[in-house]
Amino acid sequence: MKIEKNYKLLLLLTCAAIFFVNLDSLPVNIMEARNFITAREMLHDGNWLLTTINGEPRYQKPPLPTWLTAFSAAIFGIKSVWALRLPAAIMTLFLVLFSYKLAKKLTSEKLYAFISSLIMATSFYIVASARDGQWDIYTHGFMVVCIYLLYLFFTEETHKYRNALLAGLLFGCSFLSKGPVSMYGLLLPFLIAFGIVYKYRNFKSRWLPLFAFLAVAFIVSAWWHWYTLTFDPAAAEITKKETTNWISYEIKPFYYYWSFFTQSGVWTIPAFIALLYPYLKNRVFNKKAYLFTFLWTMLSVILLSLIPEKKARYLLPVMIPMALNTGFYIEYLFRRFKELKDKKETIPVYFNFGLIAFIGIIFPIGGYIFLKDGLAGNWVWFVLLSLVLFIIAIFMFRNLFRKNIAAVFYLTIAFIVMVIWFGLPLSAAITNNAEYKPFSELQTFAKEQHLKIYEFSDMTPELIWDYGEKMKILKVGENVTIPEENQFGVMVSENNHENFDNAFSNFKRERIARYDMNPKGTDSRTHKDRLYRDLFIVTKK
Repeated sequence: MKIEKNYKLLLLLTCAAIFFVNLDSLPVNIMEARNFITAREMLHDGNWLLTTINGEPRYQKPPLPTWLTAFSAAIFGIKSVWALRLPAAIMTLFLVLFSYKLAKKLTSEKLYAFISSLIMATSFYIVASARDGQWDIYTHGFMVVCIYLLYLFFTEETHKYRNALLAGLLFGCSFLSKGPVSMYGLLLPFLIAFGIVYKYRNFKSRWLPLFAFLAVAFIVSAWWHWYTLTFDPAAAEITKKETTNWISYEIKPFYYYWSFFTQSGVWTIPAFIALLYPYLKNRVFNKKAYLFTFLWTMLSVILLSLIPEKKARYLLPVMIPMALNTGFYIEYLFRRFKELKDKKETIPVYFNFGLIAFIGIIFPIGGYIFLKDGLAGNWVWFVLLSLVLFIIAIFMFRNLFRKNIAAVFYLTIAFIVMVIWFGLPLSAAITNNAEYKPFSELQTFAKEQHLKIYEFSDMTPELIWDYGEKMKILKVGENVTIPEENQFGVMVSENNHENFDNAFSNFKRERIARYDMNPKGTDSRTHKDRLYRDLFIVTKK
């Protein structure tokens, strides 16, 4: 088959290979656990609108991603991590496909759209978000579809009301996923960049459909927030605290995000070069579209930098226009690399792709040295990964010497796919905690002993998720609740032993076991106190 006639199919297959394979390989993290607990309580307790986590109100984030997670869990099983992460993977697939459509509309060039979409699909933060049941990918995925529809709305004279109304609906879905985050970090810089480069033409004919867009966007965005504020007084305080976090929590300097291009992973060097506007502007095939993606990327970074609260994962919206921007540089290399004589232009290319190939060559030895203590039972995955990475690396070097950058580019995509297929199952090789004991075993113990289990003070989402049901917290502030049962279990963190002893000094206390969900043992620097508890059986005298 001719590759240029099957770009969409190839992109779909590549996304499926990256986003859907081995979805359940990595352990559930803290952000996922919060989402999954809320989804579980939707299904078990019917808390679909007044959402909860461990029985307490959970209004910090809107509910749409959790609804989608709960629907998937209802179909495939609440204990299936693959099912719980599936909606995020599907959302990322839509994000990449509509980015392809947007890139094609911008340039009328299918190859460029294909290249930039593959870069997006394999950028580190995009891959991580696709395989992680958190909120960010939903809000930006819905917004990318909204942006595509708005682009049609502003550039075409047909279907104005259809595009405006659908864009309003998708805007609302984005807002119902994580509030105004994507509106600020992705849509606003898009609108500014579009206005600078393409101008807003024939605006008089668009006023009424634009008003319809705003009305639909507002209604869909606001109704859940109105509902919680109306029917639960706690919602106002939670909303106020979440808003305050933007200016008082995780404060970082303005320049914190300015290494943003490194978050694209294997595309770090090409992404940086593509941002050198004076160098690339006369080399790209479409100057206007390149200026647009450049401004969209930089404006997104600047706007995010203005917010005092900063976290590395908040850079996710930047990865979208930056992939479109990087696509112009890679497309230029496709056309011109064989003709380039200037070492200043060729050395970064050889270094970037040569480094990837070098990793493939040395992985069989380096991987063994790093993973040897955990390879028992994982040898098949290790051998397969070593073999395919070595073969891909050989072909990458061969095509680099021949200056066949197109082949090198596609081999880089294959490299990433193979890491996901054969490398992610090797994550089990780094779990070498001899005292590993999950909270799911605690529930089995509790049922066998007919024992009610409580958490003394600190709610750790990963532990509550693994336990499988709500666990009441006994110490809130300075107040300690004494359970009604004559005998019950209490989970106590290391730093709360003294407080626990003081609170239950008049009761018999017997330490039974330690439940430790750290992947590495206590001798590792990564061993976290928050991921283990001591189980005490408390008996009233």
